[in-house]
Amino acid sequence: MKFEPKIPPREFEVGYDVKGTIRDCGAMRLDADEQVTFLTENGGEYDLTRKDWGFYATPSLNGRLAGFNLRAVLVKNRVNRFFVLLVERGKEEAFDRYVRQEPLTIVTWLDSLETLQALEAALECGR
Repeated sequence: MKFEPKIPPREFEVGYDVKGTIRDCGAMRLDADEQVTFLTENGGEYDLTRKDWGFYATPSLNGRLAGFNLRAVLVKNRVNRFFVLLVERGKEEAFDRYVRQEPLTIVTWLDSLETLQALEAALECGR
């Protein structure tokens, strides 16, 4: 693993109607089978794991991610780009404000076994 900080951070504007600024603080280079964990002040954790074929982008959606008090949600923006976002449990109200502000469409929450099984079944029917 090698972290390459950007000093000063690169800043860029985001948002459509309501503008904000993101600070790109650096780059992390991972070899295969290396992992980094990102932590929140409330004890939440998010793991990113590199494999020789790519990345595990999240811990298990209905397992470890939930144990870290994070909820995965699939959203779509106004130009039909899709994103998987992770929402801290207890911060859904702030997330709802963000969804209205951007605006985003919530396609589905990806944090319950029932939802994931229903999605799996729907995809099986289409094959």
